[in-house]
Amino acid sequence: MGGLLLSRRFAPLFGCQFFSAFNDNFLKTALVFLILFGSKDGSDALITSASAVFIAPYFFLSGLGGELADRHDKARVAQWLKFVEIFVAAAAVAGFLLASVAVLFVALAGFGVIASLFGPIKYGILPDHLRREQLPSANALVEGATFIAILTGTIVGGLAGTDILTCALVMLFALLCWLCALLIPPSGIGAPHLEVSANILRSTVAMITHLRGDARLWWGAWVTSWFWAVGIVALALLPPLVKRLIGGDEHTVTAYLAIFSIAVGAGSALAAIIARGRIVLRTTMVGAVLMAVFCLDLGWMLDGQMPVSFGAVEVLSSAMGFRAAIDLAGLAVGGGLFIVPAFAAIQAWSPAAYRARTVAAANVLNAAAMTLATVMTAVAQKAGVTIPQLFLTIGGLGLFVALAVWRTTPRDS
Repeated sequence: MGGLLLSRRFAPLFGCQFFSAFNDNFLKTALVFLILFGSKDGSDALITSASAVFIAPYFFLSGLGGELADRHDKARVAQWLKFVEIFVAAAAVAGFLLASVAVLFVALAGFGVIASLFGPIKYGILPDHLRREQLPSANALVEGATFIAILTGTIVGGLAGTDILTCALVMLFALLCWLCALLIPPSGIGAPHLEVSANILRSTVAMITHLRGDARLWWGAWVTSWFWAVGIVALALLPPLVKRLIGGDEHTVTAYLAIFSIAVGAGSALAAIIARGRIVLRTTMVGAVLMAVFCLDLGWMLDGQMPVSFGAVEVLSSAMGFRAAIDLAGLAVGGGLFIVPAFAAIQAWSPAAYRARTVAAANVLNAAAMTLATVMTAVAQKAGVTIPQLFLTIGGLGLFVALAVWRTTPRDS
C-alpha cells in the first residue's frame, strides 16, 4: 500500500479526501462539543441530528454527482467542488467566531452538499487510474484516511476550541484540499453523450433502477449501507456514552475516538492484506459477525452501570473503561473488514461508462440508511431508550445482517 501513497495516480486523491474529511468531521465534532460541553442542557437528540444534517444531502444529490462525474472529467469536477468548499469553510469560520450553533449547522449542511457530489468521484475515479488488483488496497487507504481524519479533526476541535488558530486551520485545510484536487490526473470522460438531468428525483430513480438490475451491485450497495448506518450511529452515540455512562471528559471522548479510528484503519488494512489483490467477500461476513458481537457486549456491559471516573487515564485504566475500549476497537476492526471488500467489488463489477452513477446510486442507499438510522436513534432517545439499549438493538440486528450476508454473498471474483 505504500507504493500507492507515493503514486501520482492516487496520492493527490488521497490527500484531497483526507483534508476534506478532516474539515467535515472537525466541524461536526466542534458542533457536538459546543452542544455537549458548552451548555448544561445539551441534547443527545440534537447531537444525533448533526449527523443527519450532514448526511441528508447524500440522499438528494448523489444522483446529480454521479451524472456530473460520468459526463465530465472526474478530476475537473473535483477541482470545482473543492474550490467552492473554500467558501463553505469561511462560513464555518464565522460560526466558530460567533459560537453559533445555527451558523455551524448551515456550514455543516454545506459541507454535506459538497461531500455528496464528491462521493461518486472519489470512489468512481479509482478504477480509472488503478488496476483491478489495486482496488482493495486503495479502498483500505481511503477508508483508513477518512477515520484518521475524524480522529485528527476531533483532536484539533477538542484542544483548540474557537481560537483564531482553529479558524486559520479550517481555511488552510480547505486550501490544501483544493490544491490536492488540482493535482489529480485527468480521468477522461466516461459517458460523453450523457445528458445531465435537471430533475434530481428522476435521475436518482433511474440510477437506483439500473443498480437494482444487477443483483451483485444491488447486494454490494445494501451491504455497504449497513456499515455506514452502524458507523454513523456509533460515532453519534460515542460522546454522550463517554460523558454520561463512563464518566469521561472531552479528552476521554478524543481518546475513544482515537481507538475507534485507528481500529477502523487496522481492519481496513487487514482486509486488504487478506485480499492480496483479489475481491474476497468472505471477509465481509466475518466483519458483520464481529460488529454484531462487540455491539452486544458493549450494550450488555454498560446497561445499568454508573460512571465512576472522569479523566481519560482514569477511565481507560478502569475495568469498565478498558472493556468499552476493547468493544469499540472490535466493532471498528469488524467494520474495516466488512466495508473494504464490498466497496472494491462494487467498483470492479461496475461498467466504466456507468461507474460513477453506480457509486452514486450506492451512496443514495447508504445515505438513506444513515439518515433513517440517525432519525430513528434520535426518536428513540427522545422516547427514553438508553444508549446501552441502542447498542444491544444494533448488535441484535447485526446478527441477522451477518446471516443474510452469509446466505446471499456472490461468489468471489
